[in-house]
Amino acid sequence: MRVFVTGGTGTIGSAVVAELLGNGHTVLGLARSESSEQALEAAGAEVLRGVIADLDVLGAGAAQSDGVISLAFGRDYGSPDALAAAIAEESAALAALGEQLVGSDRPIVTVSGTPWVPGRVATEADPLPTDGPVGGRTRSVDALLELASRGVRATAVRMPRTVHDRGRGGFAGLLTDQARRTGVVGYPGDGSQRWPAVHALDAAVLFRLALESAPAGTAWHAVADEGDAVCDIAAVIGRRLDLPVRPVPEETFGPFGPIFAMDQPASSAQTREALGWQPKHPSLLEDLENIDLENLAS
Repeated sequence: MRVFVTGGTGTIGSAVVAELLGNGHTVLGLARSESSEQALEAAGAEVLRGVIADLDVLGAGAAQSDGVISLAFGRDYGSPDALAAAIAEESAALAALGEQLVGSDRPIVTVSGTPWVPGRVATEADPLPTDGPVGGRTRSVDALLELASRGVRATAVRMPRTVHDRGRGGFAGLLTDQARRTGVVGYPGDGSQRWPAVHALDAAVLFRLALESAPAGTAWHAVADEGDAVCDIAAVIGRRLDLPVRPVPEETFGPFGPIFAMDQPASSAQTREALGWQPKHPSLLEDLENIDLENLAS
C-alpha cells in the first residue's frame, strides 16, 4: 500500500514510517522543512513538500495514495490561543484529507487522545469530551469518523498522555523539560493521578494494523501501561536528573494544567483482542530509568 503520512518525523511519526516501510508498504511523507525532507528520505520514504495548512497539497498527497495516516499537529501550543489555532489547523487538514477519500473505500487513520472517566478505567467504548481545551480535536476526529457513511474507511488511534521513546515524548517529556528549566520536578495535585503510556514503537504497530484492517468508523486505544501514578513518574525523573520532586500549581503547566491534574487511566483490552496488538517494548518507568540523559527531551 502507498501511504501518505503527515507528521512523519516526530516521535510517533518516525516510528510509524519505519513500521510501514518494514512491512511492505511505501510511504509518501509530508515535509515542512529541508531537515524533515532529509529525515524522510533517509528513512526510505518519498517526499511531498508542504505544511498541513496547505490544503491543496494535502489533497494531492491523498489523491496519489492508497491510504493516509494523519499525525501532524502544530508545534506552538504553549498558550490557549496557540493551542486553539493548532486545533483549528488540524481540523481543516482532516476535513481536506477526508473529502479527498470520499467514495473510495480507502483508509485514513488519525490520532486523538484516550478519554478520562471519573472513578474507573476508560475503554474504547467511552466517548471523548467535546468541550474543554482540546474538545475541538474530538469534534474534528468525530467528523472524520462520520465519513464512514460516505465510503471512507476512517479510523482513529487514541494515544495515551505519554508516548515515549528513550525517555522522550508526551506528558512525561514535558515534566522533564519543565524540570530542566526550573530545577524542580514539579507535578500538579497530590501526584496520585494516573497517566496511561505507550512506547512509540508499539504505537506504530497499532497505526499499521488500523490502516490495514480496522473497520470504518472505529476508534482504538494505543495503551500499554494503563496508568502510572504521576508521583512515580516524577520520582524517576527526579532521580535521573538529581533534582528535587514536589507538587506545583496547575497553572505551572499552562493550558495543559487541568489535564495534567486528572486521573485518567485507560485500557486497551478491546484493541488487543480485536486487532491482535501486543505491546512488547519497555514501559514508561523502565524507559525513564534507562535513558541517556544527554538525549532526554520531549
